[in-house]
Amino acid sequence: MRIQVRRTGGFAGIERRAEVDTSSRPDAGEWRSLAERALASGRDAPPPGVPDGFAYEITVDDRTVYAADPRLTDEQRELISRVLKEGA
Repeated sequence: MRIQVRRTGGFAGIERRAEVDTSSRPDAGEWRSLAERALASGRDAPPPGVPDGFAYEITVDDRTVYAADPRLTDEQRELISRVLKEGA
């Protein structure tokens, strides 16, 4: 499973991207479960955000959903955080 996160917006407007390929990871099942829960509450189009807030594009394999601060679910927040921290 390939998980990609693209973060845009914020005060400085700097875009950040990261990707994690879980295919050879021992914790692949945990990533899959988290990704499925995060996608379940995502939107098919970018939602309205707040001034200086972040907007996110989350892609898991061939499915993309959108989310924005401050209305992230706990699962979306955790997945985004992990991918941006551990991804390349």
